Amino acid sequence: DTRCDHRLLRRKRLDHDIETLNSCQLAFVPLDRLQAMFEAFPRLARIYWFNTNLDAANHRHWVTSIAQVPALERIATLFCEMALRLEIVGLTRGGSFDFPLTQTDLGDCLGLTPVHVNRVLKILRERDLAVFRSGRVDIIDQAGLRDLAQFDPAYLYLEPEPL
Repeated sequence: DTRCDHRLLRRKRLDHDIETLNSCQLAFVPLDRLQAMFEAFPRLARIYWFNTNLDAANHRHWVTSIAQVPALERIATLFCEMALRLEIVGLTRGGSFDFPLTQTDLGDCLGLTPVHVNRVLKILRERDLAVFRSGRVDIIDQAGLRDLAQFDPAYLYLEPEPL
C-alpha cells in the first residue's frame, strides 16, 4: 500500500516498494489527522521531521556505500550498525543479536549476489570477527569488525538532540 511511508506528506505516490520481513500490523493515519496533530503538538512535529531528515541521511550513507565500499566492509558496517541500534534498545546479548535475514535477503539489501555474500561471511568467520547463522549475528571481535568496516556511527545521529 502506498500509504505506509511518511514521505507521502509531500508527494502523492511512492517510487519504491516497502516490504516486511516478518508479519506486522499497520495503522493508517489520515493526512488531515496527522497535520492537525502537528499543529496541536509542535514538538511532536519537530521530532517527526527530525526523524525524516535522519532517515534521509541514513539513506544517503547506504547509497554511497553501495557505490563505493567493497562488499566485505559493507557487510561489516551493516553488522556494526545493527549491533549498535539494537544495543541501544536492549536487544543484544554479548555482541549477539537476532537478524532474521537469509543470505539472499542480505545480498538484496547490499547489492550483492548470494554467492558473494556467502564468500564475505566466510571471510568474517575465518578472521574471527563475526558469524552469521540461522537468523543470528554473533560478533566475536567488535573492535576488529569496526576497524574493518571503518565504522563511524556519526551518520546515525545517535547523540541526543534538543527538540
